[in-house]
Amino acid sequence: TDSLEDIVAKYEAYYADQPFVTVTTTNINMKQVVQTNKCIISLMKKGNRLLITSIIDNLTKGASGQAIQNMNLMCGWDQTLGLVD
Repeated sequence: TDSLEDIVAKYEAYYADQPFVTVTTTNINMKQVVQTNKCIISLMKKGNRLLITSIIDNLTKGASGQAIQNMNLMCGWDQTLGLVD
């Protein structure tokens, strides 16, 4: 099985060009994402099992922020335009 460091490296490589996604191995909480467009993914290994936890502010990232991000992408603009990091 892969080490946690190897798994984190794979996740970081996959999300490298996503400005609102952060990968971490620390505990996460809602205060880190409130009123932002961020998605934080926490990776922890328990024996041979991988625990993946993610958090978003469902009002910002889940609805209006996602609509703005999608519009930016469809119009060929920087996907972060008008969004709080």
